[in-house]
Amino acid sequence: MLEVQGAHAVHHELGFFRKYVWSLDHKVIGIQYLITSFIVALVAGALAMLIRLNLAWPAHVWPLLGKIFPHAMEGGVMKPEFYASLFTMHGTLMVFFFLSIALVGGFGNYLIPLQIGARDMAFPFLNALSYWTVLVGILVMFASFFAPTGAAAAGWVSYPPLSALKDAIPGSQIGQTYWIVGMVFFIASFTMGGLNFVTTILNLRAKGMTFTRLPLTTWTIFVVSILGILAFPALTAGSIMLLFDRHFGTSFFLPAGLYMSGQVQPHEGGSPLLWQHLFWFLGHPEVYILMLPPMGFTSDILSTFTRKPIFGYIAMVASVLAIGALSFVVWGHHMFLSGMNPYLGMFFTLNTMIIAVPSAVKTFNWMATLWGGKIRFTVPMLFALGIISIFVTGGLSGIFLGSSPVDIHLHDTYFVIAHFHFVMAGAALFGVFAATTLWFPKMFGRMMNEPLGKIHFWFTFIAYYCVFFPMHYLGMNGMMRRLYDPTKYEYLRADQPINVFISISAFVLGAAQLVFMINFFWSMFKGKKAGNNPWEANGLEWTTTSPPSARQLGWARSGGVPMAL
Repeated sequence: MLEVQGAHAVHHELGFFRKYVWSLDHKVIGIQYLITSFIVALVAGALAMLIRLNLAWPAHVWPLLGKIFPHAMEGGVMKPEFYASLFTMHGTLMVFFFLSIALVGGFGNYLIPLQIGARDMAFPFLNALSYWTVLVGILVMFASFFAPTGAAAAGWVSYPPLSALKDAIPGSQIGQTYWIVGMVFFIASFTMGGLNFVTTILNLRAKGMTFTRLPLTTWTIFVVSILGILAFPALTAGSIMLLFDRHFGTSFFLPAGLYMSGQVQPHEGGSPLLWQHLFWFLGHPEVYILMLPPMGFTSDILSTFTRKPIFGYIAMVASVLAIGALSFVVWGHHMFLSGMNPYLGMFFTLNTMIIAVPSAVKTFNWMATLWGGKIRFTVPMLFALGIISIFVTGGLSGIFLGSSPVDIHLHDTYFVIAHFHFVMAGAALFGVFAATTLWFPKMFGRMMNEPLGKIHFWFTFIAYYCVFFPMHYLGMNGMMRRLYDPTKYEYLRADQPINVFISISAFVLGAAQLVFMINFFWSMFKGKKAGNNPWEANGLEWTTTSPPSARQLGWARSGGVPMAL
């Protein structure tokens, strides 16, 4: 803690709790977000392994798993309702509680003040509160696994009526309520963080740090913070209305004439499509909340390891702004089969195609940056190149899904799973790895192990393609999403060897992440000590010590010159 008194500064040592637990320091809070997200990723990844286990060998007896999950896998055979809760919670935890909080909460908190020359966030207390709020949301989500009827099982999109009727399926009972409450805490946290980021970037930039000099990482987090502030209220309202439908007899999302267990439900006047509009009005900006920060990381990493400025900086900023704006007018392409007017479908198809233009601008500018550069294939650089590869692959498959006539055939098939795991989840996941390996020396003053990092990259990159690329073929063959047992359908039995191959590849992918975790936590304490700028980068954050001293005030009040007291 620093108190500036005239020309003198008085430093007070903080206790362990105030320094590392309830801290107001943006650097500590960023690391808290990051490590918490890794714990969530381990849980969500384990759920994915169980999903793939069942898809490769459905109805197989697993005695050990039967002992671990005595109610969900009675006799060692996975129950369908448990399988439904697996893909529901896997998607929810990965999208919202791992990737979102790692990319925005973790790296946004740690990097923004350092990159713009500010002493800290504009609202340090609000910053700490945002972390503890999302932590409560995570604990509520985890608690749903111990609910008597199981965790939420209506899919990570939680479409009514499955999510709105408490007795629709076992996971629609208290587990679904936990899901709603957990999401409300997440939205509250993200809103607090977004307001803090926007205020900090607008008001606390160092002298001379104009918007045309901001690092592209900061630009992307600035834009996604605005997206979150504008889009998340829609899901907040939807979640509250869903809670009322479940517990207070309202009918926001429940129409008349619903039958369940032979009885007519006492609801009328609602529309399940209203939830879809509210969810996807957030859901599609959320895609770019996950995609834009990795784009910023990629731009800064390519510039560092090609020894060149990023090609077309102004065009890159314009493309970020265009993607952010267009993300609000494409949500309907998730609803082509909802019965919308074909002319409205044409509107969403057109906007979906248009959003490919600023995405292509970024891709071609990255290629131009690589051209003629003195490339150093470090671990961050490898993951940045992986982001480009995965993003382009996912973008090409998105052209098919963005067209309403094609989407009629491919909707709710494994083609969609392949697409979003490339364009959203894959780019975001590789973005977390790229940013972690790049800024790890700044965070902890030590280097991550380079050979282990390259082993992690190659196994992750190859296994990722082996897992998700074949899903395009399964989708075109008509394999549905959320399918418990593909062998129950005669036309899918011939494709079962592909499911086995995908599952084995998934286990390799999961094992590769253990290499990363070992490297991360071992290097925190035993890694090679790093200098202030081990990558010879040009960002403002690299002019501070590694890790930055708690006594370093920054540049905001010092005329652009680093001031350490």
